[in-house]
Amino acid sequence: MPPLQLTGERTLPDLPEENYWFRRHLAVYEWIAERCAGKRVADLACGEGYGSAVLARRAADVVGVDANPEAHEHARLKYTASGLRFERGLVEQFAEPRDAIVFLQTIEHVEEPEALLRGFAAKAPVSYVSTPNRLTLAPPGAEKSDNPWHLREYTIEEYRELLEPCFSRVEILGLFHARKLRVHEVAIRLGWDRVHPVLRITKPFYDRFVPAIRSRDFALKDDRLHAALDFVAICHA
Repeated sequence: MPPLQLTGERTLPDLPEENYWFRRHLAVYEWIAERCAGKRVADLACGEGYGSAVLARRAADVVGVDANPEAHEHARLKYTASGLRFERGLVEQFAEPRDAIVFLQTIEHVEEPEALLRGFAAKAPVSYVSTPNRLTLAPPGAEKSDNPWHLREYTIEEYRELLEPCFSRVEILGLFHARKLRVHEVAIRLGWDRVHPVLRITKPFYDRFVPAIRSRDFALKDDRLHAALDFVAICHA
């Protein structure tokens, strides 16, 4: 299968240096998969395809859609489970009715998000839409992070303002560090970033720590959303 390059626009599995971001996204896919058992699901902007494959473990039928030709060909050849297929196309042009739409970490790339979200509501009873929290991604006071592919990033208030006019009901959860990542977060607050350079263990420590991260080192919660890493919205048509 054709290999995919790590561009910063999508995350990839099986790369130790990318494991934090891969597991951060995988945790959300696994949570959604449990809620899509027996359903017909569209995974829009599916990228490498690993998320579509996770959804296919529980769903009756999954179609992964991505416009990038290299990503489409890679996903089509790598993930061949029963009930899983991939289509190359723009998410704005996807018109097939589904029981659920999954659209993760992509709305921040869209020029006209309202029109796209209203289309989701017309095609599926429920849509799962995630995006990073600007307050924890961008520097304090910045309008967005330095990610060149993000057109807009949202606070929790701005995200609700975007979603609620497009759906009858919207629930939003926040993704947070848990387990070893929570311990690491506390250690940083206590001064760990001053200690490891002095001890000259930065590279050996993180060469082991980052690949050891798992999806269970993240947790979805419904409180303290201002401090969340990502927002995961459950949008009912």
